[in-house]
Amino acid sequence: MLNKVAIVGRPNVGKSSLLNMLAGRRVSIVDPTAGVTRDRVSIEVELPPAKRGGSPRFIEMIDTGGYGVYSGDDELCVLTEDIEQQIATAVSEAQCILFVVDAMSGITPLDQQVAQLLRRSKNDETPIVLAANKVDDGTFEADAMESMSLGMGEPVYISATTKRGKFDLIEAIADAIDWSVELPDEPESEMLMAIVGKRNAGKSTFVNALAGCERVIASELAGTTRDSVDVKFQLEGRAFTAIDTAGVRKRKSLENDVEYYSLHRALRSIRRADVVVLMIDATTEISQVDKKLSGEILKHHKPCVVVVNKWDLVGERSNPEAFAEYIGKELRGLDFCPIVCTSAIDDDHVTEAVETALSLFEQASTRVGTGELNSCIKEIMQRRGPSGSLGQRAKVYFVTQPATNPPTIVLFVNHPKLFTAQYQRYMINQFRERLPFEEVPIKLVIRPRTRQVAKETGEDVVFEA
Repeated sequence: MLNKVAIVGRPNVGKSSLLNMLAGRRVSIVDPTAGVTRDRVSIEVELPPAKRGGSPRFIEMIDTGGYGVYSGDDELCVLTEDIEQQIATAVSEAQCILFVVDAMSGITPLDQQVAQLLRRSKNDETPIVLAANKVDDGTFEADAMESMSLGMGEPVYISATTKRGKFDLIEAIADAIDWSVELPDEPESEMLMAIVGKRNAGKSTFVNALAGCERVIASELAGTTRDSVDVKFQLEGRAFTAIDTAGVRKRKSLENDVEYYSLHRALRSIRRADVVVLMIDATTEISQVDKKLSGEILKHHKPCVVVVNKWDLVGERSNPEAFAEYIGKELRGLDFCPIVCTSAIDDDHVTEAVETALSLFEQASTRVGTGELNSCIKEIMQRRGPSGSLGQRAKVYFVTQPATNPPTIVLFVNHPKLFTAQYQRYMINQFRERLPFEEVPIKLVIRPRTRQVAKETGEDVVFEA
């Protein structure tokens, strides 16, 4: 387990920008609109070693929502209590608190309220680092000194935009943490599982069921989740990570930059996941958004579990076989993927969905020997070989599986053009029947055999159609 540093403060002081600066990449969504960050967004950050030649140190930085009542936004008024609960949880778990204020706008009553809450909620042993953000140059340092009235000591002058004072802030955080305290070991995550789907499909409720607590805000309001949030959980002593993502809708329906950034983080989560859970709302018809997501999953050859959520609301119409047939027709590219019907709000069959995802991950991690691949190719081409033209006959010289996740099969052939897209789909389906890749995507690569390949493999023709 890493030392946790919680970033807190009122809205729009630059907490998310500071997290991104320290992480070295865009993790949290940054936008002038108040209330963009709602959940706890965390990332591992590397700090320099304590002494020259020493090992680097790592911490978990946690971005939180802005503290305060969002009276001008009806939606955020509803979520205010949930956001504040997320902040309180982050503060209670942290070994260090980074209290951020805005030097340009000065100290406000809300800053003072946050300072009082920090004093009440934490004991004297938990250090608080005060950071005056938006000190883009020396002219703002005098304004930043006003923050000393909060009783948190002298602030660190920082600009998340220009990175001015970055190393001073890193040094202040490193000095505040008691590195001599041994934290309990945390098992390493075995699988990264992205939960994607359209709005209000129940993704956050599903993630909370896995975590066994209100790790992310779950609400009936569409679009509650904005960032992609990594949530660690354990199942039967094994550790996994679920990525809760924002609900996706059509690009033409995106209302602002925040929704645009949320969409791209959801799509990025698909790319970095080991397995994707495509969540379908059982109470609504499969939409173009569901089909778009399925295409994105196939594009990146990701193993996928189709989770039909809210199954408890289907009632007498519940017929898993009929619904599976319906999904197969609407999401044709995912017809080989397993389907699990769940009720996340009742924690019903949620564990089964994770077990299915783990099974897919193990399938995608399997490597098949060259001998078995050769036998498989012979059987497939004997059953149906590529259609030749002008007397050309297809020959496979060598076949290998150079990679897993996704399982990648490479064929070196005489005429790649004979292996059309239609024939490649046929081969993939045959591979799925004959090899231990029944429910995962297979990446098939057709290459011409060069002299170098022939020299390296020393193989004769595996099969001639």
